[in-house]
Amino acid sequence: MSQQVEIDIMLSSNALIKSIQYKVFNSERITTEEGLYLYENASLSELAFLANFIREKKHGNRSYFNRNFHIEPTNVCVYTCSFCSYSRLIKKRAEGWEYTHEQIMDIVKSFDEKPVTEVHIVGGVLPKYDLEFYIKLFKAIKQHRPELHLKALTPVEFHYIFKKAKIGYEEGMLRMLEAGVDSLPGGGAEIFDEVLREKIAGGKCSSEEWLRIHEIWHQLGKKSNATMLYGHLETYAHRIDHLDRLRMLQDKTGGFQTFIPLKFRNKDNELSYLPEVSILEDLKNYAVSRIFLDNFEHIKAYWPMLGRSNAQLSLSFGVDDLDGTIDDTTKIYSMAGSEELNPSMSTVELVQLIQQVGRTAVERDSIYNVIKEYQEGDIPNAVQYNFYNLPVV
Repeated sequence: MSQQVEIDIMLSSNALIKSIQYKVFNSERITTEEGLYLYENASLSELAFLANFIREKKHGNRSYFNRNFHIEPTNVCVYTCSFCSYSRLIKKRAEGWEYTHEQIMDIVKSFDEKPVTEVHIVGGVLPKYDLEFYIKLFKAIKQHRPELHLKALTPVEFHYIFKKAKIGYEEGMLRMLEAGVDSLPGGGAEIFDEVLREKIAGGKCSSEEWLRIHEIWHQLGKKSNATMLYGHLETYAHRIDHLDRLRMLQDKTGGFQTFIPLKFRNKDNELSYLPEVSILEDLKNYAVSRIFLDNFEHIKAYWPMLGRSNAQLSLSFGVDDLDGTIDDTTKIYSMAGSEELNPSMSTVELVQLIQQVGRTAVERDSIYNVIKEYQEGDIPNAVQYNFYNLPVV
């Protein structure tokens, strides 16, 4: 069956959705009004078809992952975000952890015999984790293992650090670049609507400040990711507004690599009275994000948040990336009640997870250079693949 025949079969009987479908098939941008209409009116099958059409046009059958680990220097934080199950207030700091420079370097060194390609560093915001602390840390990581991609800190952390150091964003981001930061994660975006952001994340950097820090980073020639926290008090209109602001900045800079929807989890936080949205809502959100963000190359499902089987489902709803091996080095979602209490997958497990749903597993580096593409039945082992000539785990 030809692609055109398949498209004709899938065209909706709804005139507006049919118009949106024609736009997608012709690589035309949909409007914010059309994006909102998809959230409110399109069936899940219609969304899946459109999102998968875009996903396969961009990436074919490929599904990406990398070998990474996380370091979370502290979960003690000066901020009191109502959605957060991870942080511990300063007055409850005995319940948390605060790693020293030496302890963080010990974590980095514990991966010396493993073929990881990325370290991801985010955590709580505390005065003692200041500009000089992070500059010293990042330089030490790069001196110890120069080839390790350093993805570090969110605008929430940068905003606090630079304000404390009495320097502007431009100077601060340049100093981070010089210290060895390679790219920025997407965290801290939460939801951009200013009224709602103040309600769930009051005191943190504003939406404008979050976007400005990423813009400066892009102007320095570097890449970053973007996120959106969904499934709490926001409406579909809030989601589309958030996506639209990201799309506009991407038009301007082209510096975003990946968009990562992050699901609100309701364990042990001030919003625990809210029910979590269903997997069907998760899949809808991935699909609309893929359709709306036409200038983003990648949509990522963070598998420790969704769980393994749901992450597999997402690969049919516009998602082309499942993050990385992680190696049980993050607690942000396990503390919030995710399905993955000890998030860790070997490369073999990740490849098999992807292959089980008929996708081609592709190991990438942090900026999507392909390290290895695994064909059907081809799973990594020490004989087939050894990136650093070190034991594969």
